[in-house]
Amino acid sequence: MVKVTFLTANGLIRGFHISGHALAGAPGKDIVCAAVSSAAYLTANTVTDVMDIEAGVQVDEKAGTMRLELTEEQAERAKEIIKGLELHLRGLEKIHGNHIKVIYGGV
Repeated sequence: MVKVTFLTANGLIRGFHISGHALAGAPGKDIVCAAVSSAAYLTANTVTDVMDIEAGVQVDEKAGTMRLELTEEQAERAKEIIKGLELHLRGLEKIHGNHIKVIYGGV
């Protein structure tokens, strides 16, 4: 199962941590994993390369993890793109709840 933790502080999403594997299909054909990965990379790349925010990003493809952390000021600037990711992943959770879980935790 993919576990997505949105990192929150003071009512603001300050990043996310994604771990695990969806196991919703064969490797390379897992639509849940592909959807999560694509959305996470789009978000991280938009924050860092388009918005030019120096976020803390760590990726371990072998372990299946991605983490993006923002300061409060950075999170305020990036809140729309992070909210878009949240909505997308919550939608996936509604459809594929056996393969993805979205939770909220502290930074």
